[in-house]
Amino acid sequence: MLAVRAVLFDLDGTLLDTIPDLHAAASAMLRDMGKPAPEVDAIRSYVGRGIPNLVKRALAGSLEVDDTQPPPAEALASFRHHYARENGRNVRCFPGVIEGLGDLKAKGIPMAVITNKAHAFTIPLLEMTGLAGYFDVVVSGDTLPKIKPDPMALVWACGRLNVSPADALFVGDSVNDFLAGRAAGCRVFLLPYGYNEGRDVQELDCDAIVPTVLSAAQRIRKLEAA
Repeated sequence: MLAVRAVLFDLDGTLLDTIPDLHAAASAMLRDMGKPAPEVDAIRSYVGRGIPNLVKRALAGSLEVDDTQPPPAEALASFRHHYARENGRNVRCFPGVIEGLGDLKAKGIPMAVITNKAHAFTIPLLEMTGLAGYFDVVVSGDTLPKIKPDPMALVWACGRLNVSPADALFVGDSVNDFLAGRAAGCRVFLLPYGYNEGRDVQELDCDAIVPTVLSAAQRIRKLEAA
């Protein structure tokens, strides 16, 4: 059993399957730009570094884009417009999520969500899916100056929860989550079913690869204060 004082979670690809909504919004945006709709699997591989990066990848039809340049303002505005309509329409919790969060809550372990998704979309999504009540802290992609894979959001969330990152576990599904968790000094569990930019989480030297959030919760106990 891993003893921790807090558990931090990624959102898209870890707790929620949001690909149908993201694909619908990206398809509508590309139509606005005079481009064909992307395949669902393409959008799944593009997710992971926030909406601006998703828009750039969808426009380019490639994972390889310039991270230093913003997307065209018209395309970004179009995506946000369409995603505001699609957000939550076809989303679902992955199996074991509700049970796992309930198990951690029953153990008295505080929890946070760390996502690169903008606040305007994150909070409604958590409320629509019934997940909002499980979390003491929510860090969205525009809460702080930097997003994952930078560790800033994880360190900040641990501060809000009054725990050391060394006593926290981060549960995610991607290389961005792995890098952020390691850089923050957290333990890291990864799930194999999420959105990892076409990579296999088996390549990553995390603390454990778990099949569900429930299985992660079952491997955790609360670390009591000294």
